[in-house]
Amino acid sequence: MQSLINFFLGRPSEQVKANIEIYTWQTCPYCIRAKMLLRWRGTPFTEYKIDGDGAARVRMAQRANGRRTVPQIFINNQHIGGCDDLYALDRQGKLEVLLQEGSGE
Repeated sequence: MQSLINFFLGRPSEQVKANIEIYTWQTCPYCIRAKMLLRWRGTPFTEYKIDGDGAARVRMAQRANGRRTVPQIFINNQHIGGCDDLYALDRQGKLEVLLQEGSGE
């Protein structure tokens, strides 16, 4: 039961030092999937829900080198990309390294 709770609520990790930001739409399946991976990794993140907010979408696209799809994910202010990019980093073992790096602030 505890593992199920951890899955949905996240497993706080003392090793995570990175600042994670994710732009989402509430019902976007890719956004949900990306947040699930971050929670599974015990990674706290800041979520910007931009449903119907054109100005927020423009700001996101400016940060994301013109990409307008959601999610758009940033780790330590570095643009990572979308859901598939996040999962690719995880498969390659690079996500854990990024999560352990401090934000430098």
